Amino acid sequence: MHSTDDGNLKCGLKQRHMTMIALGGVIGAGLFVGSGVVIRQTGPAAILSFLITGGLVVLVMRMLGEMACAMPAVGSFYEYARLAFSTRRGPGRLAGFLTGWMYWYFWVIVVALEAVAGAKLIQFWLPDAPAWLISLGLLIVLTATNLISVGSYGEFEFWFSSIKVGAIIVFLFLGGLYVCGLWPSSMHTGSVLPTLLGHGGFMPLGFGPVMSGAVAATGFYFGAEIVTIAAAEAREPAKAVAKATNSVITRVLVFYVGSVALVVALVPWNSPAMATPYVSALTAMGLPAAANIMNAIVLTAVLSALNSGLYAASRMLFALTRNGDAPASLAMVNARGVPVRAILLGTLFGYGSVVMSYISPDTVFAFLVDSYGTVAIFVYVLIAFSQLRLRNRLDESATARLRVKMWGFPYLTWLSIAGMLGILVAMAFIPEQRKPLWLGVVSLAIVFAAYWICIRRRARRIDEHELVSNWQQ
Repeated sequence: MHSTDDGNLKCGLKQRHMTMIALGGVIGAGLFVGSGVVIRQTGPAAILSFLITGGLVVLVMRMLGEMACAMPAVGSFYEYARLAFSTRRGPGRLAGFLTGWMYWYFWVIVVALEAVAGAKLIQFWLPDAPAWLISLGLLIVLTATNLISVGSYGEFEFWFSSIKVGAIIVFLFLGGLYVCGLWPSSMHTGSVLPTLLGHGGFMPLGFGPVMSGAVAATGFYFGAEIVTIAAAEAREPAKAVAKATNSVITRVLVFYVGSVALVVALVPWNSPAMATPYVSALTAMGLPAAANIMNAIVLTAVLSALNSGLYAASRMLFALTRNGDAPASLAMVNARGVPVRAILLGTLFGYGSVVMSYISPDTVFAFLVDSYGTVAIFVYVLIAFSQLRLRNRLDESATARLRVKMWGFPYLTWLSIAGMLGILVAMAFIPEQRKPLWLGVVSLAIVFAAYWICIRRRARRIDEHELVSNWQQ
């Protein structure tokens, strides 16, 4: 694997930025809100659902860590897919095109979703404020932070992630005290076992919903890979990626699996209160102002996801321009090394999607919402195949020099691929997941079509150039 030139982007991310981007990347609004949906569909066994999906994410991050340490590149796994399947017009270009544009699509949809979600959270305190105006304001503010410099993005993400991580740690600490019976007696109601096991047992609905929950939880983990994209603008990329990769297991097990375990121990899984799982858990412990506290924390998670979405989408789009997979005009960077047009395009798509959420919530916006999670799985599958092919090209001496190595290669890589393909197959047999699966396939087909249109236009330009050259001769 060889180093890639990073063009005019600036290395403005410090080690502390990279640390918090890595830590906070795995904690999204899905954990605080979406986990309740999984728990209601699964019961306390949702712990297993998050553990299964988290295990796959850990393996994919290990693969990404191996490639990113060896080759910090703008666009990260977009470049790795191109290299892994490299031929000029063949599968290498197609694999890169699919990976890059699907990842961009995922994040610009997240930008819209988080802008809409952020407006609803702020209306908790300002019920009379127009939701569309709040969404617009959030998009403008966080677009501005991304346009200032990569350091500005890093600084905002540092504080957003610090709040999220701090909130989860405090929740785990207080919940742990409560579960262990160390909570003040005046506020403690006794054993948590009746809550955990007294409503049909640990797996009240059987093992099928556990797998369904694992499918639903997949999108909640997406974002951990942003640190490998940010590595191209870090001052010590290999060190930052290695540190992030080595800590991902702890983050997945503690932040997700640990906090979900506490929620199901504190709130009955089939209770209406599970609609707001973390608020209800704090209320169960007798903490005052639980709703206000969690609303502020979830808002922070939403702003973090919006901030990171604009960053990840713009850097992936910038990478796509370098190989002719996106219009070259989008590659323009300002004096501070910021790809202005790439950021603005993602923002404009976000504005359009927010408008659709009000004008066409059941058609256009529903299509975007239902398709983007499946697209994320497609990206992870391509990452795994890329790592498999790139690692097989290395000789023993090059493999020995890798700072981060995939465990149990190639067996765990193949296991990861099988697991993710298994999730896609399972979606076809789970009624509530069929629509997201087929809409994701439609999105993939659209990107395929865009690729062939791009190839044909490029071929036509080459033919026209040759015709003009021959005529001039």
